[in-house]
Amino acid sequence: MRYDHGSVLRWIGGRRLREPVPGPPAEVFSPGLGRRVPAEHIALPRETGGTVPPHLGQEFPHSWEEGVASVTALWRADVERRRFLLDSTFALGAGSAGVVNWLTKPEGERLSAEGPRRVGVADVAAIREVTRSFGELDNRFGGGSIRGPVVRYLHTAVTPLLRDGAYGEATGRALATAAAELTRLAGWMAYDLEQHGLAQRYLIQALGLARSAGDHGLAGEILAGMSHQAVYVGHPRHGLELARAAIAAAKRSGIHTLTAEARVLEAHAHATLGDGVSCAASLHEAETAFDRRSPKEEPAWIGYFDEAYLSAKAAHCLRDLGDGARAVRHARRSLLMDGRYVRGKMFNLSLLASALIQEGELEEACTTAEAALALAGGIQSARTRSYAADMRRRLEPYAAEPRVARVLDSAALVSRHEALV
Repeated sequence: MRYDHGSVLRWIGGRRLREPVPGPPAEVFSPGLGRRVPAEHIALPRETGGTVPPHLGQEFPHSWEEGVASVTALWRADVERRRFLLDSTFALGAGSAGVVNWLTKPEGERLSAEGPRRVGVADVAAIREVTRSFGELDNRFGGGSIRGPVVRYLHTAVTPLLRDGAYGEATGRALATAAAELTRLAGWMAYDLEQHGLAQRYLIQALGLARSAGDHGLAGEILAGMSHQAVYVGHPRHGLELARAAIAAAKRSGIHTLTAEARVLEAHAHATLGDGVSCAASLHEAETAFDRRSPKEEPAWIGYFDEAYLSAKAAHCLRDLGDGARAVRHARRSLLMDGRYVRGKMFNLSLLASALIQEGELEEACTTAEAALALAGGIQSARTRSYAADMRRRLEPYAAEPRVARVLDSAALVSRHEALV
């Protein structure tokens, strides 16, 4: 197989693949890209029908075998675009039950298997490299452009490793962790598309895989993502519960950056509930943990959480509590960020614009909003559309101002474009 992640990214960019084309890349990418590969050059697996329970993915698995069966069925149902998944909504009880089961599931589960297909270090490395590559694309272009290929890769390439693999304990745990990371990314992309029921199912199953692997750090990162989603969809008390579970996982893992992330999400839940005192205490704990971190000694998946990200979350909290002046200061610091996070920069510019509106700085708010909307045009993300809509809502009281009116028109165009993507 001569096709590394660079080959795949070049194909996404429009280049022609050399033949014969290995089956997995061809099957994963051809449908989403509208490219045809001659049938004689690829071998596609045959699928059979079957009923799928509507609660698929909402239940936290109690064993490795149950987790494999559940998550691979979820990937397949997603590839097949089963209607119950597309129409599913965020289920408050599913997340709470998942936290309880995560906390009470016993340690020491064996993750070895005797299937017909030998799984080795290279297989695990391939999943991690795919996760890294897709993560970069997600940050640049949004979940809408690449989520389909991610799910197809999980279904066609990762499912056989989990179901038919032969591996020992160490490889089994590494495989579970790698599968959890990519499943989490697919869930995060669904969240970015505001497919909240589907995202929740993915995150619960990713949490189950991480728990089976005994990876408390990754479990905490997944719980933090679940908290992020819960607050976003209007369930701050549930978000607080999930953030506290993430704090517990972070303590087990000893990853200080993860503790900082979990604490700042706890702060955001408090702010959304209007509890300024508790929010301030959580922000202080987040800053204390952040000061203790050692980035070079921490997992790669937490690398995005830097000072700019911490500042952005603090700005969210302060803006929601009505402290516009401090929110502006933190939002400005959030823009000193890694340029690869294009979607994140759009969010942070929108955040700054909203805080400036709060402070009555309309001229600068319009300039900042225009910069945010310029980035939004190249991102396929429902959350981007929601941020644009939020800016419109905050600017509408000043619609009589000519500059504001122009920004409102631009925001409306972005919303319509995103709705059609």
